Amino acid sequence: MRLSNPAALLLLFAIPLFFLLRKQGIFQKKSFLLSFSDWNGLSFSWKNSLVSVARILSTISCICGYIFIVVALSGPVTTKQEKIFTSRGAEILFVLDTSPSMGALDIASSNRLDAAKVAISTMVKSLPGASFGLVGIGSESALLVPPTMDHQTFLSRLTQLKIGEMGDGTALGTGISTGVYHLDSTKSQSKNIVLITDGENNAGTIHPKTSVQLAFEKGISLYILGIGTKGSVPIEYTDVNTGKVYSGYFESDFNSQVLRDLAQIGNGYYYEIDSLPNLISALERISSEKNVYQAYQLKVTSQYWYDEFLWAALACIALTWILRRLYLQEIL
Repeated sequence: MRLSNPAALLLLFAIPLFFLLRKQGIFQKKSFLLSFSDWNGLSFSWKNSLVSVARILSTISCICGYIFIVVALSGPVTTKQEKIFTSRGAEILFVLDTSPSMGALDIASSNRLDAAKVAISTMVKSLPGASFGLVGIGSESALLVPPTMDHQTFLSRLTQLKIGEMGDGTALGTGISTGVYHLDSTKSQSKNIVLITDGENNAGTIHPKTSVQLAFEKGISLYILGIGTKGSVPIEYTDVNTGKVYSGYFESDFNSQVLRDLAQIGNGYYYEIDSLPNLISALERISSEKNVYQAYQLKVTSQYWYDEFLWAALACIALTWILRRLYLQEIL
């Protein structure tokens, strides 16, 4: 916060000056001593402590009211700078597997889907000018978030994504094709699909080789991340339809060579992920490659706080009047 008229703060010196002059006998209240007592007896004395508290509180409130008025006159204002991008950055569309096997608890003691969410969130924060989209795949595929620079909306929907939400299968071809369809019409110079899956294609009507070939023809970069360890791994997830919790062990042995072949056909890249650091590192490499320079301008917005301080001053003055006039019944 800064002050547009800081010279007004000199009026604050009136407070100590007032009390100094009052101590010298100036600005003293005119009062007349009127005592009541019995003949040769004790005089009347007021011993109510609430009166003293009210008088002190009213004095403090009056001083605060004056200070708020002075601060309001000094023109308090806050400014905020915001980047407004004038050119498009990279467009990255995540195709995320939500099949039940993504509930395997073998990535940093977390399930595969949650580990992917953490890594994706880290990547989004590192590319403020990029657009991100989200496609969920299971036995079917759907665009959940179109490519957007509204990162808050993207991350919110990513957080809500649940295992089994798109069905029990893995429609890799349909998911990649969905991403190609929504990236094809954009004008970005950098279009990218990042597929994160732990399984082979076993659903959908489009073959994965067809979809990755289509991505290559459309000039869309393809990154495939095969996530998960091999062997007997624990698994636990909640069925989104019934609420039933499934837990136990299953044999994780997906064919990574199939995913490598898909990446090669699409002239893309394949990463084998068996830990959270590896997953974050893979996405960081993608981030560094796709960090497209963007032109931007700074937008400066100002908010003035004159009204807020003035209302605070009026509240303090009103409190002073209530205490002095109504409670203490003094003549102001």
